[in-house]
Amino acid sequence: MGVPPTRPADRTLARPRRRPLAAVAALVALLAVGASVLVDLSTPAPRSADAPASDFSAERAYQNVKVIAARPHVAGSAANDQVREHLVGVLRGLGLETEVQDTVAPEAGQLSGAAGGATLARVRNVVARLPGTDPTGRVFLVAHYDSVQSGPGGNDDAAGTSSILEVARALTAGPRPRNDVVFVLTDAEEACLCGASGFAASHPLARDGGVVLNLEARGSTGPVIMFETSRNNAKLVDVFGRAAPHPVGTSFAVEIYRALPNDTDFTAFLDHGFVGLNSAYIDGGAVYHTPLDTPAVMDRGSLQMHGDNALGLAREFGRTDLRHLRSGHDATYFPVPGGLVRYPGWLTLPVALLALLAVGALGFLLIRRGRVATVWTLVTGFWLTLLPIVVAPLGAWLLWTAITTIRPGYAELLDPYRPVWYRLAVVALAAAVLFTWYALTRRRVGPAALAFGGLAWLALFGVLLAAEVPGGAYLTTLPALAGALAGLAALGTRLDGPWPVVAVTVAGAVAVVILLPTVVLLFPALGLAMGGVAALFAVLLGLAALPVVDLLHPQAGGQRGLMALRARRLGALPAGAAALAAVVFAGIGLAVDRFDATHPVPTHLMYALDADTGEAQWLSHEDDPQPWTDGYVGGRVDVSDDFPGLGDGELRAGPAPAANLPAPKVEMLSDTETSNGNRRIRVRVVPQRPVRLLSLHLNADALGSGGMSAATVAGQPVDLDGVAALGFIFHAPPPEGVEFDLTFDASGNKLRLRAMDASDGLDQLSGFRPRPPDVGVVGSHSSEMLAVAKTYTF
Repeated sequence: MGVPPTRPADRTLARPRRRPLAAVAALVALLAVGASVLVDLSTPAPRSADAPASDFSAERAYQNVKVIAARPHVAGSAANDQVREHLVGVLRGLGLETEVQDTVAPEAGQLSGAAGGATLARVRNVVARLPGTDPTGRVFLVAHYDSVQSGPGGNDDAAGTSSILEVARALTAGPRPRNDVVFVLTDAEEACLCGASGFAASHPLARDGGVVLNLEARGSTGPVIMFETSRNNAKLVDVFGRAAPHPVGTSFAVEIYRALPNDTDFTAFLDHGFVGLNSAYIDGGAVYHTPLDTPAVMDRGSLQMHGDNALGLAREFGRTDLRHLRSGHDATYFPVPGGLVRYPGWLTLPVALLALLAVGALGFLLIRRGRVATVWTLVTGFWLTLLPIVVAPLGAWLLWTAITTIRPGYAELLDPYRPVWYRLAVVALAAAVLFTWYALTRRRVGPAALAFGGLAWLALFGVLLAAEVPGGAYLTTLPALAGALAGLAALGTRLDGPWPVVAVTVAGAVAVVILLPTVVLLFPALGLAMGGVAALFAVLLGLAALPVVDLLHPQAGGQRGLMALRARRLGALPAGAAALAAVVFAGIGLAVDRFDATHPVPTHLMYALDADTGEAQWLSHEDDPQPWTDGYVGGRVDVSDDFPGLGDGELRAGPAPAANLPAPKVEMLSDTETSNGNRRIRVRVVPQRPVRLLSLHLNADALGSGGMSAATVAGQPVDLDGVAALGFIFHAPPPEGVEFDLTFDASGNKLRLRAMDASDGLDQLSGFRPRPPDVGVVGSHSSEMLAVAKTYTF
């Protein structure tokens, strides 16, 4: 059968003599599957304002987006008050029980951990309830209505807020649900997740927990991805799969997000025992937290997808018995054209081991049937396959390093403004690496050994993922299993018949369905700085499809000399074409994605005034300052003592003129000794100008070995566990100031209190030179900040 074992280079998993028609048909089939996958990841057409009342309409929701994101509206600002009044008016206009929860709440997660202490905020959450007919629990639709100070939040999170308003309208237009549906529009998410924390911890409607659907955005376009769930999510995912009209979500994303130090309002609800789903669209990240995040840049298809899913899930959870949603395991799930595949998480390791056994059986039969010469040939193919797995991600990193060297402004962006060409360049580079490797190694060890090597690595990765990241094991386990079964089928049938071609094509299609969405979604999720991860999965996809690739490979058969040489040259053509494409795509990216007035280079600048010395500084977080920023700052300084809260390390700094900005005032209300000899002070920090945050820090050497034993801020007890710094940050302080009640071991040195407050608007300062049109503001919570600090000794 085939050629003798002494010529392993001519062996394949499919037919020894290929018909061009079969090869083309296999390729067309894979391309069709890939196109179907991409279509399934696209956003739906936005519905017009005259859509049926029971449907979600992006156009109706967009009218609220324009009001909410008319200008920046940071927590505590007059602009945020106006947004809140609009939300209350809309919800009450729908006949819903609506209130404003006005409270002080601590931070959820660790967003401000680097700011040096415990973080709190005054929050005013908008809460409305649609009573159920026979409740088994409550469904909470959550989004935040505040924005960052540097942008109006057209997407983040006017998209989520307006979606909830439109969902509320659609629900009130139909029959009442069985369960209560509560609409929670939170405050101060951008500052500290404090609004969600305050609601989840203390609002009466949250007392018994429930199901949370959190709606977010971290960009301006792209499919809405359900990227986070509560633990033991199998039943939740089942509802998502059958009720969301556009169910894009993966258990791999959930695993990765759980491992990252990122938080949203969803974190606060998880901390208080809620279950639920967290969703966002994330592409177009260049506008994130910047002045460019306006309603005009929003992809209304993404808004439509957000609303369709939220409405479908609200209706389904609204009629589901919510008392039985906690299952005993997490599900494994991923999108396929037309739906969501899901299976119990406890199957992950058995399936991974089955894939490994199937690949092992394939290797045994390849040797037994003479498809490879020796065991050593198989082992060589295995280790050679590691080369593209390592080289492609490294090449992607080097490519992006070269691009950012040419265009250093990219370093401050999540993604370029027009990232598509660069993403294509990374994929083309991965293809070039794979095809080059295949052309160089195919004749040495044969396509069968290389195909086995690819499947073996996929199976091994599957076992490793099953042990460490179970929700991601399907990514390599299922393609490995499908490829191994296809190889066994090919060996078990007549090699010159049609079934081997069908088998390897089906296996390749499985790999495309599973891995292509991952490659596509990883780019916006991680940014091009981590494009090597997408390149890795692109190579894994290529390895899984190797038998189909080999169908297209020119065959030299038993020929020698010129014919074999021509075959090798023709086999190298895809590698050269892919390498050329990578260069061309990167070049086009550099040509079309230039910084200009509508796509400005991001810059970061702050102003800090020390009221004790009268000296001021310009400060920047930019590691390699842009030319505009370079006009303000030079060397690095550590400001953590003088301006605690502005940074946890060295910043770029430069001298600035002292502005006529009043420092916050610290008033001693009481100073007593407790029964156990500790010192208890009550002070009030009062800003002397409108500010969005204030902070109070104690000198560490003032405290004895007993440290601080109790703290209450604005009437809210503070949990001091895990608070490393002796300080407090308070967002959205009222004009009358914030009271601090602190008890500590006073056996140390004299007490010094460092008070700081901060507002926004560098253009108010003399010495500030306005940015040119092509220079913008980086997405940051401290961009454009004006901070004033003063020390008080008691």
